[in-house]
Amino acid sequence: MTASVFAGGQRREGSTGVTGEVINPADGSVVDSMVLAGADDVDAAVAAARQAFPEWASAPPVARSTALNDLARRLESRAEEYALAETRQTGKPIRLSTEFDVPGSIDNVAFFAGAARNLEGKASAEWDGAHTSLIRREPIGVVGSIAPWNYPLQMAMWKILPAISAGNTIVLKPAEITPVTSLMLAEDCVAAGIPAGVVNVVVGAGPVAGEALISHPDVSMVSFTGSTGVGKRVMELATPGVKRVHLELGGKAPFVVFDDADLEAAVHGAVAGALINGGQDCTAATRAYVQRPLYEAFVAGVADLFQTVRLGAPEDPATDLGPLISRRQAERVGGFVERARAAGAKVVTGGEAPGGELAAGAYYRPTLVTGAAQDSEIVQDEIFGPVLVVLPFDSDDEGLALANDTVYGLAASAWTTDIFRGLRAQREIQAGCVWVNDHIPIVSEMPHGGFKQSGFGKDMSMYSFEEYTNVKHVSLDITGEARKPWHRTIFTA
Repeated sequence: MTASVFAGGQRREGSTGVTGEVINPADGSVVDSMVLAGADDVDAAVAAARQAFPEWASAPPVARSTALNDLARRLESRAEEYALAETRQTGKPIRLSTEFDVPGSIDNVAFFAGAARNLEGKASAEWDGAHTSLIRREPIGVVGSIAPWNYPLQMAMWKILPAISAGNTIVLKPAEITPVTSLMLAEDCVAAGIPAGVVNVVVGAGPVAGEALISHPDVSMVSFTGSTGVGKRVMELATPGVKRVHLELGGKAPFVVFDDADLEAAVHGAVAGALINGGQDCTAATRAYVQRPLYEAFVAGVADLFQTVRLGAPEDPATDLGPLISRRQAERVGGFVERARAAGAKVVTGGEAPGGELAAGAYYRPTLVTGAAQDSEIVQDEIFGPVLVVLPFDSDDEGLALANDTVYGLAASAWTTDIFRGLRAQREIQAGCVWVNDHIPIVSEMPHGGFKQSGFGKDMSMYSFEEYTNVKHVSLDITGEARKPWHRTIFTA
């Protein structure tokens, strides 16, 4: 049994007496177990973060940068170990963990090691002729962050790195069903020279540890990634303390294919974009809108390619698609498909859990749906599974209007060989990220975050420092005059 709390550089057992298990969704085996953390454990972790804050906040940027570079090298030396741990706790294919999650996480560390030394601000100047103005970026304090289960290591990085590189300290609550790599990371932070108390982890249930963290009086900022519904609860809890809130919430990414698109590229992009991480990705392609001249060929191409995707054991390098995170999630996905079928939609391929040797896991076949209504739940709501819905459109105006017809606005893509169509799509689609002729790629240098009910604030990139720093204006008189010209507005003597 693993200790569920990492606070002040030390691991210890949670205080609730409630045992949580980390389950391998491929076969239902227990990967790890731990006594979950509660409000008392959150208090201890926040206290450790608060104690570490003054020294870390005042450390020269080069010191923070050096520690992060050391962390990157340490993670590189343990890359295979991290990839295997990530695959076992989530069920994602080892190729995804090895080629995407772990190297992407290490790249994030390397980026923020450099970013720590490059906090940007307006140039010093005498804007009114009588004062020199300076802009300071200062850390906020203790950050309380809650990360989801779909990308445990990467989401931990997206929370921790901008916060600590800017001089904050952090208490991270990972999803209690996938905490293994977050706890490994916290230990490696200390081993790399990041002072004890700068990075703390509590593994507990959302309504217990999560709510205690968000509402804690010594937490100055809250960052949450997860569903829009829970995001609204986070805002409620943060409001009494007037805390800064950063939210990356749900998505329902449109995939708009114009009639001049490269059909082969669009088909392959749709399959990859819909199935990455089993579709358990808030930026996954979920709604394909295809201009009518290409519609039938696109549906046929996606259906054919879906059927070549290999489901199998996550640790097998030949596996393309592993299980979903749990049987409950697989049943939830199946519910969406069955209700759509009952309402008259057509399930072109998939729409079921596989049998045989995969029946013990939380698997669900790649599923293609057509004929659904635009206002149906399968088109409007986040499914978080390997399901792609395809709908036709006629005019460009209609296609872009359909793409925007949802409460979400996290990511989208447009497929065209016409530069003017591409430019119009990236301008008019309401999403925080719009890809043209691709779907999914992210880089550390560019921001990630949504519009509308997909939340607000940015992860990664230099823009993330807008979330994790306070901007202070410092004004210095350069005249030496006791009586300033503006004083006459108060007195005439």
